[in-house]
Amino acid sequence: MKYKRILLKLSGEALAGENQTGIDAQRLEQYAQEIEKVVQEGIEVAIVIGGGNIFRGVETVGTGIDRVQGDYMGMLATVINGMALQSSLESHGLFTRLMSGIKMEQVCEPFIKRRAVRHLEKGRVVIFGAGIGSPYFTTDSAASLRAIEIEADVVLKGTKVDGVYTADPETDLNATRFSNISFEEVYSKGLNVMDMTAFTLCKENGLPIIVFDMNTPGNLLKVVKGEEVGTLISVD
Repeated sequence: MKYKRILLKLSGEALAGENQTGIDAQRLEQYAQEIEKVVQEGIEVAIVIGGGNIFRGVETVGTGIDRVQGDYMGMLATVINGMALQSSLESHGLFTRLMSGIKMEQVCEPFIKRRAVRHLEKGRVVIFGAGIGSPYFTTDSAASLRAIEIEADVVLKGTKVDGVYTADPETDLNATRFSNISFEEVYSKGLNVMDMTAFTLCKENGLPIIVFDMNTPGNLLKVVKGEEVGTLISVD
């Protein structure tokens, strides 16, 4: 295996499957199976999941809901998704821990770096919910920050697209996919990978990012093995 400890970033919208909102049971089961395969290989897995399938704080503009309040609502949505994923993983016999940037002891542990690392060392899948616990920061930023804190080898951004393209492949038929690209090239070409805060955190700490299609069975394990799946973004 090329990577020993990974941070898997999943979007909330991905959990909705073909639906626009909510949690799709088939997609949840698929993700649990993919993660189980990786854990069985002895890989330490941490996960950050978004909440866009339930609520997005940035969409509160003009609704009468304050932006800060909306962001906190979005954080709670990520905890709901984390609880769903936790239950699905445990149904496969995996040991898990759900840790939150906001204290809510009845459903999850507060995030403590040393405790998170210890869980990973014991083979538990650690799910980070509620972002970093502060408004105005996306779950992309939470993924980058948590990956740095737990000293992950790589950030794996699982999406419905199989990598980073020169343009949006859904609207531009001439768009081509990069197999490898540097942080500087992503900046200069204005490519949309993660929000700027998250992306800069990875760049400054030399933490590689791999963008890949999480919905294709077997892709997650292939990425962890070091096979050429998706797009690798690195310093070089």
